[in-house]
Amino acid sequence: MLARERLVVYAQLARIDKPIGTLLLLWPTLWGLWLAGAGQPNLWIVLIFTAGTFLMRSAGCVINDYADRHFDGAVERTKQRPFARGAVSEREALLLAAGLAAIAFLLVLPLNQLTWLMSIPAVILAASYPFTKRFFPLPQAYLGIAFGFGIPMAFAALNNEVPLLAWQLLIANVFWTLAYDTIYAMADKEDDLKIGIKTSAITFGRHDVEAVMLCHFWFTVLMVVLGVQIGASWPYWLVLPLVVYWQWQQYQVIKTRERWACFRTFLENNRIGLAWFAGIVGHYAWLAWRGF
Repeated sequence: MLARERLVVYAQLARIDKPIGTLLLLWPTLWGLWLAGAGQPNLWIVLIFTAGTFLMRSAGCVINDYADRHFDGAVERTKQRPFARGAVSEREALLLAAGLAAIAFLLVLPLNQLTWLMSIPAVILAASYPFTKRFFPLPQAYLGIAFGFGIPMAFAALNNEVPLLAWQLLIANVFWTLAYDTIYAMADKEDDLKIGIKTSAITFGRHDVEAVMLCHFWFTVLMVVLGVQIGASWPYWLVLPLVVYWQWQQYQVIKTRERWACFRTFLENNRIGLAWFAGIVGHYAWLAWRGF
């Protein structure tokens, strides 16, 4: 029974019960895989990246809670996390994070050397992000790089090179992450001000809503540029008005700055990632059907 209880605590620490973070990390990785594979990525590599995404997100959550172990108890939304309620030790958390990261690295071993090399900064980004909240005014932008690093890694794994298009897509993901994670930070703004950590919602101050929408704007512009670069067909462009509509809906909600409304709006960004993935898949499926 004790072992089962520990497993439950570890699962909570790794946020296995809250898949939204894994999905927000997975969508840009899948964008990269489908673009790098011209709509037909190696399915074994897709499985490796999907499993790696889950493991690295879980490891990142453990490190995040370790970094915030002295703060989470003072934040309404996080006061029931394992560290906040004293259910896990520092040693347990560090061992769990190391184990998850090690398994993720083992998954990369069948891939090429360039992918191995790129996995090093990927791990550094994931492990260091939680500590940027102590000093960096826009940790959400740093998170965007960490969350989007699967894009250049996907190109490296499938093509053994990382073209400019991959870095452009990474920048688009930084804007998207900065948008949705600022909304997330708006939900905790009052608590974060009390405990003294840095977030984009605090840095943007009374212009936080405008900043979110500006980030959404540039994210969408870069996705339009991507569509032009790949000669996207109609399934891709069908996504554009839908995403813009959802972004407008987000504006209508977050301008109230109500805590739980902001949190729910953050969760809704999952469908934006899914929609763009569907657009990319649909584009290549249409080309295949037409015989191009």
